[in-house]
Amino acid sequence: MSFFAILFALLIEQVRPLARHNTIHAGLRAWVRWASRNFDAGRPQHGWIAWTVATVVPALAALGIHWALLLGIGWPAAVVWSVAVLYVTLGFRQFSHHFTAIRDALDAGEEDRARELLAQWQQVDASELPRREIVRHVIEYSVLAAHRHVFGVLAWFSILAAFGLGPAGAVLYRMSEFVTRYWRDRGAAAAQPVSEAAQSAATRAWAVIDWLPARVTAVAFAVVGSFEEAIDCWRNHAQRFPNDNDGVVLAATSGAVNVRLGGGALRSAFAHGGGPQAFGATLPGGLLEADSESTPGREAEPAHLRSIVGLVWRSVVLWMVLLALLTLARLLG
Repeated sequence: MSFFAILFALLIEQVRPLARHNTIHAGLRAWVRWASRNFDAGRPQHGWIAWTVATVVPALAALGIHWALLLGIGWPAAVVWSVAVLYVTLGFRQFSHHFTAIRDALDAGEEDRARELLAQWQQVDASELPRREIVRHVIEYSVLAAHRHVFGVLAWFSILAAFGLGPAGAVLYRMSEFVTRYWRDRGAAAAQPVSEAAQSAATRAWAVIDWLPARVTAVAFAVVGSFEEAIDCWRNHAQRFPNDNDGVVLAATSGAVNVRLGGGALRSAFAHGGGPQAFGATLPGGLLEADSESTPGREAEPAHLRSIVGLVWRSVVLWMVLLALLTLARLLG
């Protein structure tokens, strides 16, 4: 019943998006802080223990509740639980308002406003960006946000749900991404810093967990975009980006809509510890820390923003059609 759980979660999220500052995300942040404070003693094994407590334990809790509802009440209750978990972990509205506001500012010719909105979104210095670079960075951040908030969650949820593990995959994926970002941001904090061992464990685990979803997202973009160009750009230019998984997604996006991505990185405009720490914020690993080589394609223009919206929504439709067909085949079989 993964199809129905995802469908209802997306519909509810569109009608009533989860507020940026909410009790659930605040509780998860507190949990991650507690895990690092109590289990991170600075050694590699302690880093892995802290990461396991911060990410795997919530996933197991979600799985335990799923099984309890399934065995105690029945599959309708389990589906409702999956919808609730997906509502928290999955959704466009956790980031799309930033994209829309910047796009509207560019359409109105308010470039200074667009720079201000981009700086507020990603906590970077965008004061000197020319128009095409504003568009380029918005595309990169938005595509990676869509991958991490939508397609990566869909991939892990669908895979583990097929094995009877309910929404555990969605929780594991989002918590892994959040822990990596949050601990990196807290790494140099004066109060209760996170050790390099814990940051390294989180980064390595995230690279493994995001490996398959990144390639699934790239394939989806290729199918609904310009297939040959997307695959060619993926094969030949993904390595130009500092983060392997992000590079796959961005390279496929570049080929799918024929836009040039990569180049000078934006630097943080704020002191360490002052960046975005919300559960739903997106700080793509590697993009802020290192420059990259540009991919082939046209210079980024505001028209490409509409192309990106179409690419993402067509990919969502593709996902839903595939899940619907699998659900129908399972019911008929």
